[in-house]
Amino acid sequence: MENIHRDEVLEDMERTDGNAKPYFSIEFYLRNGEVRILPKARTCGLKAGMRENRMRGIKEADPSGRDTGHVYPVSIDNIRKYNGKKVTL
Repeated sequence: MENIHRDEVLEDMERTDGNAKPYFSIEFYLRNGEVRILPKARTCGLKAGMRENRMRGIKEADPSGRDTGHVYPVSIDNIRKYNGKKVTL
């Protein structure tokens, strides 16, 4: 399996294509240890300071690109896979 460095993941998540955030697939651990897999998602804002708390807001999208569900607050330490690549430190 191919690896990707966490810094590259965060940089890719923050970039914009024009005015829109890019879509990606992501796997991450929830607080209770459960693995959540989102085949299509994008970043969005959180009420808390994201950089200070090492968190990112992730929102799931349906296959046509419309937002579904709620915002997941994800610790950058809990990101497991990004676009099919294993995330390494």
